[in-house]
Amino acid sequence: MVMEHTIIYGFDLFGTFIFAVTGAVKGVRCKLDILGVVVFACTVGCGGGMFRDMVIGATPVAALTNSSYIILCVATGLAVFFLAPKFVGRWRVILFSDALGLGVFTAIGMAKGALYGMGPVGQLLCGVFTAVGGGMVRDIMSRSVPTVLTSDFYATASLLGGIAYLLLNMTALSLLPKFLITTMVVFIIRLVAIKFNFQLPVAKTALPVEDHLSMHRID
Repeated sequence: MVMEHTIIYGFDLFGTFIFAVTGAVKGVRCKLDILGVVVFACTVGCGGGMFRDMVIGATPVAALTNSSYIILCVATGLAVFFLAPKFVGRWRVILFSDALGLGVFTAIGMAKGALYGMGPVGQLLCGVFTAVGGGMVRDIMSRSVPTVLTSDFYATASLLGGIAYLLLNMTALSLLPKFLITTMVVFIIRLVAIKFNFQLPVAKTALPVEDHLSMHRID
C-alpha cells in the first residue's frame, strides 16, 4: 500500500509538471511577463487540485501543505519562460503530454473523492475538477471562454475516464491498477479526439455567434 501511494504521488508530481508547462506556454503566448508566466504555471498545475480539495473539505489544500507542488510549478514556469522558443514551437508534443496529465489528474481526483467518502457523482466531479479546473481559471484570466466549455473534447475525456474508474471500483482491483487503467483510458480517448478532431455539438442559433455577441457588446 505504501508503495502504491508513493507511485501515485510520483504520477501526481508528473501531472503537475505537465500542466504547469501548458500553463506557462499559454502565458508566453499571451506575452505575459515572467511573473505572469509563473502565475499561469501555478494556476494550471495546482488550481484544479486546490479547487477539488476546497470542495470536499480537504483543507488546508495539498498544494499548501506540501511545498513540492508550488516549487515544481514555479521552477517549471521559469524554465519555460527562459526556454520559450524550444517549448512554444513544440505544441504538438505538449498536447500529447497534456493528454497524459489529464488522465493522471482525473484518476487522482477520483481516488481522493472516494477517500473522502464521495458518492459516484461526487467522485466524477472530483475527477473532472482536478483535471480541468486549473485550465478553466487560466482561460478566464486570459480573458477567453474556457476551452472545455466551447468545442474541445477535453472535459468529456476526463468524464469518460471517471466513469471507467467507477466501473473498476466494482472489481477486486487494487488502487494502483485502477489508477493506471483510468489514466490510459483518458489518455487514449484524448489522443483519438485530437487525431480525428472530435467535438461536441454546438447549439444552432438564428445569427452567427459573432453577430449575436456584437448585438450585446458594450464598447
